[in-house]
Amino acid sequence: MELAELIGLRPVPAAGLLLTLTRRCPLRCAHCSTGSAPETRERPEPGLLRRFVGSFGPADRPEVMMLTGGEPLLLPRLVADLSASARAAGTRTAVLSGMFFARAGATRSRPGPSGSGSRVVPASVLRALTAVDHFSASLDVHHEREVPRSAVFRALREIREAGTAVSLHLTGDGPDDPYLADVTRAIDREFDGTVPALVNEVRAVGRAASWAGPVRYAAAAPSAPCAMAAWPVVAFDGTVLACCNQDVVDRRPAPAHLTLGHLADDDWASVRARTLGSPLLRLVRAMGAPALRERYLPDAGPAASPCAECRGFADRPEATAGAAAGASGAAGALLDLTVARRRADLGPVELVRHYGCAPYAPWVLPRASRTTAPGLPRTSAKGPTTAEVFL
Repeated sequence: MELAELIGLRPVPAAGLLLTLTRRCPLRCAHCSTGSAPETRERPEPGLLRRFVGSFGPADRPEVMMLTGGEPLLLPRLVADLSASARAAGTRTAVLSGMFFARAGATRSRPGPSGSGSRVVPASVLRALTAVDHFSASLDVHHEREVPRSAVFRALREIREAGTAVSLHLTGDGPDDPYLADVTRAIDREFDGTVPALVNEVRAVGRAASWAGPVRYAAAAPSAPCAMAAWPVVAFDGTVLACCNQDVVDRRPAPAHLTLGHLADDDWASVRARTLGSPLLRLVRAMGAPALRERYLPDAGPAASPCAECRGFADRPEATAGAAAGASGAAGALLDLTVARRRADLGPVELVRHYGCAPYAPWVLPRASRTTAPGLPRTSAKGPTTAEVFL
């Protein structure tokens, strides 16, 4: 499964599932959106994760399951088990990692195949990654202080040679960040233009909340539909949410309209039904929270960011009532599906232009395909979402 296909599914309701395995991470990156650290122990109960993924069926399953954290590869056996269970139902699995294991492997001298020198990827991690369908490595200024770029590149080569598709998840300070220009050139040189990358910008959340710049919004952004309310998210405490916004993921109680259930109580079928059946979520996906506010809450005061507007619906029952009147039943379901199909038809490059670092959006494709990507407007709408906004 290649990166562009994974991102192309992002606007489709319930086409994917974001599953956090642990908040713990051996790295201490200064921009970490989840505030992960080596001493952090918060994680969903593994047995509940296995039960939930085991509830996927051939006729009712997500197309893709994204495993993230923290650092999911601290639990390589769990990664392999969940991937095998998902694959039995027809779901493909992707993993996003901070590459801690490459730092450790670079100091060892474990022989590689056919005289290739020491291996960077530990055997247990490589076994887990041969069980998944896509692997993405985080790389940016902050990660490079923890894991050398050369070690990340060597690890990606080993993983790709083992048969798993790979990509990079890059983060920079904005379109003019010289780091992004340098690292993308290096990736193309190293892999001859065959490894794609998702390029995002640092958000003022998690550890970056005290130093990152303010979120920037394009003039046309407020009326945009929200693709980030399409995939359910399993948070660190087992709560299943409709949104990957870090404030939603971390704060309790979560807004009722963004809460889909809990691993202890629900299976995939019930979570999917709530994702697809909520009139309010349908309109957030189809119209965007600011447009929804203008329709049902015209006297609510100054507009906030799209994410803050959406969270605020928890205290505005008139928004829920208006959505129920306007998007219940078959008509609401058809609207939701139509908007999702239109956004998916625009392709992954357009989606990244909107949510990621716009000038680098074509990098979700291999180099040979970048010049044929549609020439779309270079505007973007930034929301304070997690670093794993797509993956």
